[in-house]
Amino acid sequence: MTDQTISVSTRNLSLGYGAVTVLRDLSIDIGKGEFLVLLGSSGCGKSTLLNCIAGLAEPTEGQVFIGDRNVTWLEPAERGIGMVFQSYALYPQMTVRGNLEFGLKNARTPRDEIDRRVARAAEILQIGPLLDRKPAQLSGGQRQRVAIGRALVRDVDVFLFDEPLSNLDAKLRSSLRVELKRLHQQLGSTTMIYVTHDQVEAMTLADRIAIMKDGRIQQLGTPDEVYGRPSTLYVAQFIGSPSMNILKGLVADGAFITGDLKVPLDGYRFVAAAPSQREVRFGIRPEHVAIGREADAAPLSLQAHVELVEPLGSDKLIWTRVAGEAFCVRADGRLPVAAGETVRIGIDASAASLFDAETEARV
Repeated sequence: MTDQTISVSTRNLSLGYGAVTVLRDLSIDIGKGEFLVLLGSSGCGKSTLLNCIAGLAEPTEGQVFIGDRNVTWLEPAERGIGMVFQSYALYPQMTVRGNLEFGLKNARTPRDEIDRRVARAAEILQIGPLLDRKPAQLSGGQRQRVAIGRALVRDVDVFLFDEPLSNLDAKLRSSLRVELKRLHQQLGSTTMIYVTHDQVEAMTLADRIAIMKDGRIQQLGTPDEVYGRPSTLYVAQFIGSPSMNILKGLVADGAFITGDLKVPLDGYRFVAAAPSQREVRFGIRPEHVAIGREADAAPLSLQAHVELVEPLGSDKLIWTRVAGEAFCVRADGRLPVAAGETVRIGIDASAASLFDAETEARV
C-alpha cells in the first residue's frame, strides 16, 4: 500500500507487563476503507493491539499512526476514532437521543450539526423510532445499535470494535453481522478494525483477517486466503468448523506417506521446491474429502468405518478414522449413512495443506 491508501499502521509495536509480553514487534498496515478483523483465541493480544490503536494502552516500544499522524502518545479523544465495546456502556438515565448527543454536546458541536448527525445515524442504523426510549426499554440488539450509533455520530474515519456482538444470542449476532457489513459499505471510505474470537464473524465481515497467536500475527490475508492456503498449522486448525483433519507422516517419492497409506502429491502447490524425506503434517478440510461414488475418482480412495454421524440439516458430519487419527467428512445432508456402516472416502492432495512437523510452516 502507498502512504495515501494507509489509514492505520503500527510499527514494531511491543507491549509487556513485567515478565509477560503481550505484543511482540508487531507491524501492520490497514488500508483506507478496509474492514480488518483481528482474530484469535483469548490471550493472543488482539484486544491489546486494538487498545494501543485507540490510545487506551501505551506500547512499551513502537509507534501507532493514523493517516500520516503519529498518535502514539495522543489521548483517545485526539486520535479521530470511534470505538464500540463489548458492553453497551449506555447512560441509563438518558434517552437514545441523549446518548447519541452526549459526546457532541461535550465537544460544543452546534445544535443543527448535532441534529444532522443524529438523524443520519438513526437512519443508517434504523433506530429512528427508538430515539425517545431509554436503554432499559430496548433489546440487546437495539442497545448495541445505539452503541454503534454513538460512535457513528462522531463522523470519524476509523471505527474500532472490541467484540461488540459477543453478548448477543446467535440469531441477533447473525442479523447484526449483516447490518455491520451493510454499514461499512454505506460509509465507503471509513476504516473498521474489529476484534473477535468468532471465526464466522471474521470470515463474513472481513476484507482481510489478521490471525494472532502469542502477540504476533500468524497470517494476514483475505478470508479465502486464510481458509484455502493457511500459512501455518495453527491457522489451518483455527479456521474452519470442524477443524481441518491432520495426519502425521512424511513426504517421500512425490507422495505423502502415513502408515500403509500413500497420497500422491501431483496436484499440490508447494511453497518452494518439493521436500523429500521430511516429516510433515498433512491437512485436509472435511468438506474437501470425497465420499461415496465420488471417492473412486480421487487419487487415493479407501474404506472407512463410520463411528459417529452429526446431522446438521443441509449437511452432516461423518466421523471415522484414518491412519489411527480422528477424521471428519462433511457430506450432503441427504446421504443415507449411519454409525457402524462402512463408507468409501477419497483424498485429493490438490485440496490439502502440508506443514513442516518442526516449524509448523506451510511447505
